[in-house]
Amino acid sequence: MAKSKFLRRYTDLPTLIYLLRQRKITLLDPESWDDKIDSYFLRLYRDKKCLKTVLALCLAQSNETYHHWRVFAGGSGGVCIRFERERFSKAIRKKSGVTEGEVRYLSFNRLPKHLKAEQLPFLKRAPYKPESEFRFVYQSNTSELKLDIKIPLSCIDRVTLSPWMPSDLAKKVITTIHQINGCKRLKVVQSNLIFSERWRTAGDGARLTKESLAEAVASNRAAALKQAEALRPVLMKLRDLSANAAAIELNRRGVPTPASGKWDAKTVLRVRRRLAHH
Repeated sequence: MAKSKFLRRYTDLPTLIYLLRQRKITLLDPESWDDKIDSYFLRLYRDKKCLKTVLALCLAQSNETYHHWRVFAGGSGGVCIRFERERFSKAIRKKSGVTEGEVRYLSFNRLPKHLKAEQLPFLKRAPYKPESEFRFVYQSNTSELKLDIKIPLSCIDRVTLSPWMPSDLAKKVITTIHQINGCKRLKVVQSNLIFSERWRTAGDGARLTKESLAEAVASNRAAALKQAEALRPVLMKLRDLSANAAAIELNRRGVPTPASGKWDAKTVLRVRRRLAHH
């Protein structure tokens, strides 16, 4: 995969506000991760290296996906912070003890018999490959529960709000973010992952092929004839009435039209013509 210009951090709104106000990003203990094999590998790395602390920060290299939103920023309060890769990485690397790297994804049959301890923080199982993860790992000989690293706001390319956030609320959140010192010009948008007007317009303009159109016309005709045949007995009893009088009587009896609406003279004539030709 070509190296992406951006790294994306999927998180929640309070974390974003903290980052923007404090100009800091937080590395956390992997023990709380959902993937227990992943957290186990980082714990092994800590123990094998005789360290007191191993913390990590995980980001995505790929464009937004439904998986990233649902797993890492689920709910209406989720956000995605898109960082300019080089600027962001440079700021993180200023902190002593930080290493970085792309995560490698291996299936069981490709797992080496003997792994190197240095590989442990950057290995995951193959089913996680769509995450396309890039990771920063901090190690220390002192006990630390978390680590805040200063970053410049200039390394943030844009902030995207959750696709599940109500649009009216999203507008107010954008206004609030722009009121934070230094964030007036920060690009903040809402994800259109689950609702795109452009995508809908493309669908609205879709046309049937000639073959599909012919099939649809034939199917509609067959369905219309079937409905008309079902009405034949009652219409035969009303054959001496005018179309208008027949419509009144059909409505009085509660007989539904083929379209489940009210009868009128035009509808009666249309059904009579259809029956006359079959």
